[in-house]
Amino acid sequence: MSIEEQIEAALDKIRPFINRDGGDVIFDSVIDGIVYVKMVGACEGCALIDETLQEGVGIILMEEVPGIKAVKSVSEKPQI
Repeated sequence: MSIEEQIEAALDKIRPFINRDGGDVIFDSVIDGIVYVKMVGACEGCALIDETLQEGVGIILMEEVPGIKAVKSVSEKPQI
């Protein structure tokens, strides 16, 4: 299973909890061990978005997918 497939599988495990609050998380890319995601729906602009990314999505991805160092919003993605 590719790293992208592993990331999607891990996100599928936590997606129901995010959906329950009216939001969703969309995988964008992984660069040098950093996963970039976009939070949509009720998560967009939410005051708890950073907490959700770091303490929710980030912890799960770092535990489930070897080599993942961090999770960041696509707005923090380096422009190449």
